[in-house]
Amino acid sequence: MVHHVEVDQELWDEFHRVVNMSSRELSEWLRVRSAEPDAEELPDQAGTQTGRHVLDILQKRRVDLTDDDERVMRKVVDRIHAERRDDLEPTAGQENWRHRLMSLGHDPLKGAR
Repeated sequence: MVHHVEVDQELWDEFHRVVNMSSRELSEWLRVRSAEPDAEELPDQAGTQTGRHVLDILQKRRVDLTDDDERVMRKVVDRIHAERRDDLEPTAGQENWRHRLMSLGHDPLKGAR
């Protein structure tokens, strides 16, 4: 049985502020990022485990989150803040840096939501 947790509003809001890609954009990015010249991952297997988990969280209501979802939300918020300024103004940066952040649902070339 899945145990649902009540994620505090502050974490919920901050996660949705720093994850500035829509679920569609993230899904497409994960598929592109995982594609090989001769093969492409199945959509539910594309991208990193964390990226797929972020995508799953984006498709949930706050009341449907689990302990694991809350852990991933905190991890993603912390990682994005460690890589970015607090204001999250659009920044070009290096391509591999941008791609790493996009795999977490944050496109540094977009402003915060």
